[in-house]
Amino acid sequence: SSITPNLPALTLALKTSKKAASVGFDWANADQVVEKVNEELAELAAARTENDAAHIEEELGDLLLAVTNLARHLQIDPERALRSANQKFTSRFERLEQLLASQNKEWSELDISELEKRWQKIK
Repeated sequence: SSITPNLPALTLALKTSKKAASVGFDWANADQVVEKVNEELAELAAARTENDAAHIEEELGDLLLAVTNLARHLQIDPERALRSANQKFTSRFERLEQLLASQNKEWSELDISELEKRWQKIK
């Protein structure tokens, strides 16, 4: 109850999990959290087969919370990690745009496999 509920969701998840861990409600190690992440991923896959948007959203939220806990166990700031991943993706996407322009190609001319080949080249 001492955590401000209107924080950004990622920050709220991290603070909430730290608070729970401080009273002993936590996994013993990161490997156990990885198991939880895999469990939540499987539950999300199962929810997707039901085609129930509310259930899918619930399971995706559970997965994101588990990944936040994994970051905490790995002593990684999940906000910083996500910002870094966003920057990396944006940089690569911009390079893909430049590559397509240099090849006089439009996005609509290429299927996803051709775009993926170029993406891998950029990586």
